[in-house]
Amino acid sequence: PGPGPRQARGRARRPRWGGCPAPGPEGPRRSRRCGLSCPPPYPGGCGVPAPAPWELSSQKKFDEIKKANQAAAKKLVEDQFSSSSEDDDEDAEIKQGKILAKTFTIYTSQTDGDASELERTRQYMNEAFQSGAMTCLICIASVKRNQAVWSCCGCFCIFHLVCIQKWAKDSLFLVSSPLTDDDFGKKEYPWPCPKCRFEYKRSETPSRYYCYCGKVENPTVDPWLVPHSCGQICEREFKPSCGHKCLLLCHPGPCPPCPKMVTTACHCRKAKPVPRRCSAKEWSCRLPCGRTLLCGQHACENPCHAGDCQPCPRVSKQRCICGRQTAERLCASPQWQCDQVCGKPLPCGNHTCEKVCHAGPCGDCPRSGKRSCPCEKSKFTLPCTEDVPTCGDSCDKVLECGIHKCSQRCHRGPCEICRQEVEKQCRCGKHTKRMPCHKPYLCETKCTKTRDCQKHQCRRKCCPGNCPPCDQVCGRTLGCRNHKCPSGCHRGSCNPCPETVDVKCNCGRTVIKVPCGRERTIKPPKCKQLCSRPPTCHHPAQEKHYCHFGRCPPCRQSCQKALGCGHFCPVPCHDEALVKQTGVHQSAGPWEQPSEPAFIRTALPCPPCQVPIPVECLGQHEVSPLPCHSADPYSCKRFCGRLLDCQNHTCMKECHHVTKLDGTAGGNKAGPECSQCEEECTKPRPSGCPHRCVLPCHPEDCPSCLQMLKIKCHCKLSVLYIECLKLTCADVQEKELLVSCKNQCPKELPCGHRCKEVCHSGSCPLNCSQKVKLRCLCKRLKKEVQCSKMREGQVSLECDALCKEMKRKASEIKEAEAKAAIEEEKRRQQAELEAFENRLKGRRKNKRRKDEVEVEQSSWQKYKNLIMLPVLGVAVVMVAWLMVYND
Repeated sequence: PGPGPRQARGRARRPRWGGCPAPGPEGPRRSRRCGLSCPPPYPGGCGVPAPAPWELSSQKKFDEIKKANQAAAKKLVEDQFSSSSEDDDEDAEIKQGKILAKTFTIYTSQTDGDASELERTRQYMNEAFQSGAMTCLICIASVKRNQAVWSCCGCFCIFHLVCIQKWAKDSLFLVSSPLTDDDFGKKEYPWPCPKCRFEYKRSETPSRYYCYCGKVENPTVDPWLVPHSCGQICEREFKPSCGHKCLLLCHPGPCPPCPKMVTTACHCRKAKPVPRRCSAKEWSCRLPCGRTLLCGQHACENPCHAGDCQPCPRVSKQRCICGRQTAERLCASPQWQCDQVCGKPLPCGNHTCEKVCHAGPCGDCPRSGKRSCPCEKSKFTLPCTEDVPTCGDSCDKVLECGIHKCSQRCHRGPCEICRQEVEKQCRCGKHTKRMPCHKPYLCETKCTKTRDCQKHQCRRKCCPGNCPPCDQVCGRTLGCRNHKCPSGCHRGSCNPCPETVDVKCNCGRTVIKVPCGRERTIKPPKCKQLCSRPPTCHHPAQEKHYCHFGRCPPCRQSCQKALGCGHFCPVPCHDEALVKQTGVHQSAGPWEQPSEPAFIRTALPCPPCQVPIPVECLGQHEVSPLPCHSADPYSCKRFCGRLLDCQNHTCMKECHHVTKLDGTAGGNKAGPECSQCEEECTKPRPSGCPHRCVLPCHPEDCPSCLQMLKIKCHCKLSVLYIECLKLTCADVQEKELLVSCKNQCPKELPCGHRCKEVCHSGSCPLNCSQKVKLRCLCKRLKKEVQCSKMREGQVSLECDALCKEMKRKASEIKEAEAKAAIEEEKRRQQAELEAFENRLKGRRKNKRRKDEVEVEQSSWQKYKNLIMLPVLGVAVVMVAWLMVYND
């Protein structure tokens, strides 16, 4: 036996090997102690046994109940969303108006905005949106948005698709159940609409869910469309057919009259054709019709009308058909018969015409020609004055029974009844009896079959099997639970209750009629009358709102109660505010579910006055509007900004109250509450003075600076000590002398010589007076000049005649050397050309000798190259291998 529940639970709490962490969403985790990975099916970890079977079954049941509850909640939400009674607020009415306007847009564009012909269609569409108006008359339940429906094409009533399918099936069964086997299938019986009794064939039983116009199967639920509509243009043909199609979007109910404009003439075709609406294209010009009536004598005097003219209303003298009598009669019936027999002699001369007043000849005598005897077996040719005799043969006419024949001789008049005795079977077929053929045989046995209602027996004597429908009253309580079924006893569900009940609003002025039984579940109608209840707050009259059930909505008028400050409360009325009660019920333990918070209606005190009042801050920096209940001086959080006694700084404290001193004229003067200046003097120093003022922050001018400045001279080589006052008060020339070290400037000029000036500021002068040597172009002549003049190009040294002669001789020597080099190059090239020609002559002589003597080569000479090359290659390889092996 395994461990008990307590042991199993103990092991689960304290695993032997320390336990493994529970598997996370990413998969199994690794234990810190054992280092093994536990698979997800074992939540206990390494060393922990699997849960007990009863624990798994409990968890499984809990999961199943959880899923069932979630599915039920989801279905409830869908039903609430898809119900036709979901839109009850003002936003729903606005949304409904937009949907209706969108549906009628194309139609009203054809009629220039005239929607007078759309009232009936608008009524059907309003019922589609109205709470509980769309009711299936079969199941007496509301038709919701997401349910499959079917619409009758006669009364446009909407039913659930499942309900109408069951209705059609039951109707066909009830009609065909009394039929015998011989009659079954010979006639196709229809089934009627539950409301208008419009008949449909068996093949027209709906099997699929379509929108109103029949274009889309299973239309999707769209909150911005009419319920069960596809949102496309209807395009159904108008009734009566005019060739045009409906322009509305897919809609319930009948299509409106055709709005198209057509040019049509009046009924009598006398007036000029005019443009009219297609639905009212038949019109009358009100002129006399003038068409000839059937009497052929008078014309129609009625105004222009449709169809045939009425019979002529005039009276005239007319003869009968035979012409014997004359009487005043309506022109509409000119031919009439008198009640006199014709009496004209027939062609035989023996008889007269026995017809009543007739037209045309009387015809031949009916007794002339061949005539038959009464049994029609013999024919005789006799004068019309003699009667046809009997033939003496047996009659042999079939009697009324249809089985036997007449046994009398040929006779005049009808045959007598059949008196033969036969073995007859009763109508139900259970008994037989011998009796005359003309008498029917009905036994006393009562039929025990159940009638078509499947409740009562037939109890008819000698029933042949086709029991008649039950003649008793059904009497079952209808779905409304108020009335009983008045129909004959029947099979299946009863018809809907035909009675209607008035559902009224709270004031009783608005009434809607609903099927009996729906008055308990349907919402009352929306009443447009104003609520007449007295107000429950302190206001003399409540806000205008429509009639309703239950408590009136909270008053939204302004409170307007006088506050302590003298103002009036501007917030909405709070005499009946909903306040949540806290701490009313204390739970007994953690297992008890928290209850919903309780709300009570109570009067709340008026909130603090929020009327803005201008208030100045403590430091008088700004004026801000503050609520009346907190209108006290405040700190604006800025710096005080008042000028301190030092006349250089302002108070840096946060905005605060300042006591005004006596005799202070300025309003920006610091007071005793302001801070004291503890800063150093920050006044600007003279230009060039880097030192601070030795005094604290003061209002007067700063004293002269007597400190020594340590600065370098202009050439940056020497350090000078000068009083700050002398340097800052000196002009430009004096500063130049004070900063100079009185030594020669160490800077180099652009020419490379040192500046000859004393230490100075700025760039050195360019007039260098240093002596430099100037040479001619051939470098033979030279002389000394100032450096500045040579750089400016003011002095130059030209070559003399001797320099020119020496330059000419040097050029001649260079030309002679160039010519000698050219001659040497030509001789060398000539020698190379002669040597090449000599080598070319020797080759031509050898070629001539080979052409003159041609010696045939042997096989060895021909193929020695092909043989020797492989052999030499093999020998080289062997030698190389031997050298490697010996090493």
